[in-house]
Amino acid sequence: MFLVCLALVLLIAACGGTGGAATEARTGRPAPAIVGTSLDGIAIDLAAYRGHPVIVNFWASWCTPCRDEFPLFQERLDELGPSDGLVMLGVLYKDEPALARQFVEEVGATWPTVVDGDEALAKAYRVVAPPQTYFIDKDGIVRGIQIGEVRPEDFDTQYAKIKP
Repeated sequence: MFLVCLALVLLIAACGGTGGAATEARTGRPAPAIVGTSLDGIAIDLAAYRGHPVIVNFWASWCTPCRDEFPLFQERLDELGPSDGLVMLGVLYKDEPALARQFVEEVGATWPTVVDGDEALAKAYRVVAPPQTYFIDKDGIVRGIQIGEVRPEDFDTQYAKIKP
């Protein structure tokens, strides 16, 4: 009996022991929770966007590729938000909120950004460096991961995986 219990404990540990909850972002699996406060002090919960395709972008104001991809995100959000219900959500990565607010103002980004002060979200999403972007379908499943700058052709390829 002891060996059976030990084998069961080891099996649960090897499988993550999460009872199905997402603990790390992986393609084909539920997106880990994102709950926090935006740069403008609004409560954000990724689960509230269920039923919509969602793009989650980890970024920083000091990141040049982030600066380069923000206009594309705004253009596509303006286009696809009304027609497809696309939602964009930023996560601030290793940056100061004051600098990030200034950056958002400069580039005219209209989507919310969650402050990840303790880097728990970055760990759950296995962020290597910004920008890192996740394409999540309407059911909350990660369908694509883009490490590095998202260019128009990358956006089109990744978005096709989550388009309603």
